[in-house]
Amino acid sequence: ADFDYAQNLHFTPAAVAAGIAAMHEGVTIITDTNMALAGITKPGLAKLGGQAMCFMADPAVAAAAKEAGTTRAVAAMHKAAQEYPRAVLAVGNAPTALLAIAEEIENGLRPALVIGVPVGFVNVVESKERLFAICGQYGVPAIVAMGRKGGSNVAAAICNALLYQAAEMLDPKARGWQ
Repeated sequence: ADFDYAQNLHFTPAAVAAGIAAMHEGVTIITDTNMALAGITKPGLAKLGGQAMCFMADPAVAAAAKEAGTTRAVAAMHKAAQEYPRAVLAVGNAPTALLAIAEEIENGLRPALVIGVPVGFVNVVESKERLFAICGQYGVPAIVAMGRKGGSNVAAAICNALLYQAAEMLDPKARGWQ
């Protein structure tokens, strides 16, 4: 347990409600890593008719990144914006993905929710601050772990918390536990 998250998780107004509503609608969740994708509860997604995807290994994303001279994370978020404009975008690793999402929001993208929790040192703090400001400016729901903490596991945990709430899976009996 890391109690620092009680202070460093920042929420735009009604972000949790927007996330739960999106889960109820069977939203597509796009992650920036296969690790975050693997951590998202499949029973919760199935119960709500949602799906989760990660484009990092997509050959078209790799080719687009190479052609544009950017990262696969940036190309993956541009692809997500084009193909799934109302998705939940869950980023736990790549600060460049947050900057791409901020750019897309400035250009009209309105995702259901953005989860911005990359971990690390290089451009992490700045990308989170920029994303949170842009989401606030344009009214896009966001949950962001300010500072250097985060990770793919945190992105998956936030998705799961929303899924468990939306699918009414918080009661152990509802999850099939006796």
